[in-house]
Amino acid sequence: MSRFLPAPGHAAPAARIDGAALDGTPHELPHPASGDTLATVGWADAACADEAVEAASRALPGWRATSPRKRAAALRAIAASLREHAEDLAALVSAESGKRLVEARGEVEFSAHYFDWFADAATQLQPGGFVSDQRRFSTFREPVGVVAAVNPWNFPLSIPARKVAPALAAGCTVVQKASELTPLSSLVLTELAEEHLPTGALGVLVGDGAALTPALVDHPDTAAVSFTGSTRVGVSVAELAARSLTRTVLELGGKAPFIVTDRADPQVALEALLVAKFRNNGASCIAANNVFVHRSRYDEVVSALRERVPQLVNGDPADPATDLGPLLRAEHVARLEKLVDLAAADDCPVYRCTIEHLPGFHHPATLVELTGDTGLWHEEIFGPVLAVRPYDDEDAVVEEVNGWRYGLGGYVCSADTEQAHALAERLRIGIVGINNGAPNTPEVPFGGFGWSGLGREGGLSGLLEFTAERTVSQAR
Repeated sequence: MSRFLPAPGHAAPAARIDGAALDGTPHELPHPASGDTLATVGWADAACADEAVEAASRALPGWRATSPRKRAAALRAIAASLREHAEDLAALVSAESGKRLVEARGEVEFSAHYFDWFADAATQLQPGGFVSDQRRFSTFREPVGVVAAVNPWNFPLSIPARKVAPALAAGCTVVQKASELTPLSSLVLTELAEEHLPTGALGVLVGDGAALTPALVDHPDTAAVSFTGSTRVGVSVAELAARSLTRTVLELGGKAPFIVTDRADPQVALEALLVAKFRNNGASCIAANNVFVHRSRYDEVVSALRERVPQLVNGDPADPATDLGPLLRAEHVARLEKLVDLAAADDCPVYRCTIEHLPGFHHPATLVELTGDTGLWHEEIFGPVLAVRPYDDEDAVVEEVNGWRYGLGGYVCSADTEQAHALAERLRIGIVGINNGAPNTPEVPFGGFGWSGLGREGGLSGLLEFTAERTVSQAR
């Protein structure tokens, strides 16, 4: 168990503002793997959100004036702190989210990598210039100001890191809104980071998103909001931000297609698909959602899936033998069960592993072969249910996928590199994995098209989202 879990009888704070912990109305967090109470955490209110933004605003002039080299040193120190406490952080992430401990360890390292990479990127924001016959032009990038970072529950450490690191690197100060479902990781990240930052440069709030997010976005000192969550809520955030022309970075829902072409190596496709679908218990915005298999490869690929999927092991996320941990809440299990039951009622064959006598909120790894139109094909599944169907016409697949208007992540499997790249380029999708099920890394931009969001996180693009250009024109 993680030493970062609150001791029995003690509640985690509702906020950290100006380096101090604040109490709030206590709420219980259930343990996904047991169903018992994991911890108690306070919830903040809208007045606390105002206080957090004002603290970040007071810290902004000093942090903005800090040299990129010193900001980079602070970010590297945060990365070192994450690695120093890696095992306790991984145990915390696993306990509150239900993901396997081995994946939680990877998330901690991924989070540290974000701080390292943006430390390097912070020193790349060099002034530019242009000289004409009459004038000399100088261009500068400067931080936009206070950033509100609104986080989801499924990657409770790495998604906050993906938002906080570039904003701090750019010279902005940050207020996080932690997911009320998995708030402990964001609280600990903030506490560890405070040791290396000026007071007030990073704060965090826990509580009801319906109250706290509007308070953060609508505050006159908030210059930008970075939001990850559902398209429905993201649209409301964008509408609210538009009233004050607050900059938005929105990473929203996805319906990631996984396309196995006629030239795919079935074994390579199978292994990539198992990663893309079942990583993080299927709770990823770029998890393989709609699996298209060319009819010439269908029998071979689906026969292998019928064998492998029922063999996956649901169990304790800390057990190395476990392939799938629990889902976050009982209602998440009930939603998936309903979708699978509807598909079965539509005469779709269903194959699943056994999860008898497991405590907590487990849903079995499930394969559904679609024999017609069913609701499962039209939903973002966000869990360990794999929906697959054959295709004959690549053009029809491209038309269908692009017609969804959800373009966050996708996958193409083909042994023919030219075919794979040509198909990937036809998809209006932000990041496409070719013959691999984990395409993202801190060094590259991540974001979507259409209903999947605006702006980019990661890569140099993720840093530039938190800067604004200023030009000085001087007569010669």
